[in-house]
Amino acid sequence: MKKIIRFLSLLGALIMLLGTVSVFAMTPYTTYTYSMDGFIAYSPDAYTPDRVLDYQAMQLDSVLNDPRDMFVDQDTNYVYLADTKNNRIVVLNQYLQFVRSISNFVNDQGVPDSLLQPQGVYVREGKIYVADTQNNRIVILDETGNFLSLLETPESDVFPEGSVYTPVSIAVDDVGRVYVVSSTTYQGIIVMNPAEKNNDPSKVFVGFIGATEVNLTVWDLMWRRFQTKEQRASGTQYVSTEYNNIAIDSGNFVYATTSSIDSAKQQESTLSNTKKNAPVRKYNANGIDVLKRTGFFGPGGEVQVASTLSVTTENTTAGAPTGASEIVDVALGQNGVWSILDAKRSKIFTYDSYGELLYVFGDKGQQLGNVDAGSALDYQGSNILVLDRTNATITVYRRTEYGDLLATAIENRETRQYEKTVSDWESIKQRNSNFDAAYIGIGNGYRNQSEYKEAMRYYKYAYDVTNYSAAFKNLRQDWITRFPWVVPIVIVAIVLAYYFFFRYVGKVNVKGHTKTTKRTFWEEILYGFHLIFHPFDGFWDLKHEKRGSIRGAVFYIFITIIAFTYKSVGSSYMMNPSGKYMSIFSVIVSVAAPLLLWCVSNWCLTTLFDGEGSFKDIFIATSYALVPLALILIPTTIASYIVIESEIQVINFLCGIAYAWTGFLVFFGSMVTHDYSFGKNVLICIFTLVGVVFIVFLALLFVSLINQIISFVLNIVLELTYRV
Repeated sequence: MKKIIRFLSLLGALIMLLGTVSVFAMTPYTTYTYSMDGFIAYSPDAYTPDRVLDYQAMQLDSVLNDPRDMFVDQDTNYVYLADTKNNRIVVLNQYLQFVRSISNFVNDQGVPDSLLQPQGVYVREGKIYVADTQNNRIVILDETGNFLSLLETPESDVFPEGSVYTPVSIAVDDVGRVYVVSSTTYQGIIVMNPAEKNNDPSKVFVGFIGATEVNLTVWDLMWRRFQTKEQRASGTQYVSTEYNNIAIDSGNFVYATTSSIDSAKQQESTLSNTKKNAPVRKYNANGIDVLKRTGFFGPGGEVQVASTLSVTTENTTAGAPTGASEIVDVALGQNGVWSILDAKRSKIFTYDSYGELLYVFGDKGQQLGNVDAGSALDYQGSNILVLDRTNATITVYRRTEYGDLLATAIENRETRQYEKTVSDWESIKQRNSNFDAAYIGIGNGYRNQSEYKEAMRYYKYAYDVTNYSAAFKNLRQDWITRFPWVVPIVIVAIVLAYYFFFRYVGKVNVKGHTKTTKRTFWEEILYGFHLIFHPFDGFWDLKHEKRGSIRGAVFYIFITIIAFTYKSVGSSYMMNPSGKYMSIFSVIVSVAAPLLLWCVSNWCLTTLFDGEGSFKDIFIATSYALVPLALILIPTTIASYIVIESEIQVINFLCGIAYAWTGFLVFFGSMVTHDYSFGKNVLICIFTLVGVVFIVFLALLFVSLINQIISFVLNIVLELTYRV
């Protein structure tokens, strides 16, 4: 009996395993996100393909011909298709079954009229807005296809002379303003009021929003200054990038996409997470891009553009599409979630309201779930619909359990149910431990519950410096409120410590000035603090009065190495979120090599140009000039633990002062040591830097030559070994 039970248990487990494998095998794509380093982080499927509908499944009488746009009425879940080459709008019900086709109507003149290659459709409050592309107009119909009104070519002086109005995408806000993308208009998105609200056709046109920047090089600007009017007219026209699709949310913010940006510039924008050259924008009523971009990369599609993922090998696919994503549509979901469609790779990128990447899925191909040439996407409830322009089909993606967890977590976050968000994101993290957004979500939940230390811990896992800084600021304010007396005491203590230290240094250096016997090592060290404030007298006495020494110079080189090492390994999380640091060997080389190269190059030049300083003098003066680095770098590294992200600029500014101060001392140390005039010393310092570069070049050349000789000898030895 026990054997039978064991057999049945084993069989059941095997069936469950096979069932799991088959489910994953049914998904012909890989779902993933990106880490902060740009590496792919695999994720459970948020969406799986449910079905693909062709014209027969939709119960149409004919095949769709080059369908360009799709819109889902969120009130009824009806689907509207712009069947472009068939010159019609196809209406499907919530089950994606045919309801009606709209191609002909009777216009306001009582004359039969028809659509001609419409490329865009939008529905609001029972009205169907059609971008009647080849008729150069917007047609407004009721829900049954009866004519209501027209929006023809806008009348305005701002349109370039001879321009053609070609509407391809359309959206309508809750007050009836119509937003139009024209494929031949580069000034931005056209905004119009319906003619039924404005009897004067000249007042229909409101203006443009979202005109993209035109980037001209300095050479372009200079050249155009010397061109005639005719030359400028016949030459290259510098125009803004045109849009290809738009959508509008409940707050009347307009999402716009473009695929006409230079691939390299677009990719640079995505990697740097900047607005400039971004393929997706979110405009307010004033035409300002307000899209949040708080993720590691900008919401612009693919990050690893050299190749695309392979479903089977999880490696790169030979011959896969390369270059930046070709974004052709944007769809708005619930709770600020939105998606964009990459037509080049047939991938869907989904982001939250903060611009954080939630997941990427989809691929090219003919399998269920793959799309050959996606032209539009939209949400139908929790499902995502993708329109395949080439295959004339609609692919329905169904949200998985993992996708439901994400949706619930985001909803609880948006409704500020922070206690629930922690458990929601914990559940997501258990299923996808590589998902940085889960750690951020947990951190947000703790921070909103005033558990700042716990929030900082999770932000740190996700390398989220901004939120980490916000939580630390809250923690710092809380701590200052509890112990208000600590800060003034610490400030007073630091001021007094510096005061008494430099007072003591001043007394020691005054005594050392009149001292005739050999100075102690301590006196030589303390002299460096006098020299940095009195460079002219300081460097003179350093050379002629022997106030410094080789041992003092070596000490300051050692202290500088310690300062750089401590800055590398001891900086706070906000200064070094990735945790990368330099090895002690690298620090030694980065400090000692430039110093010695400068000394050698300067000595060689000054020997030829009547310099009075010896190599020893140059070495001592240059080494003592390093004092500001140790004086500033160590305290600023300590201070990095009490500053927030916006205050890091102060730390960087102080470090910049240290470098500038050291450079200033090196310059005047050289001038005083060699007894040069200011102008002559400027030239000597410039040629010294050139000499450093030349020495490095010779060193690299010598190393390369030695390597070639060694390789040659080894090859000869190897050849002789084979012959023997």
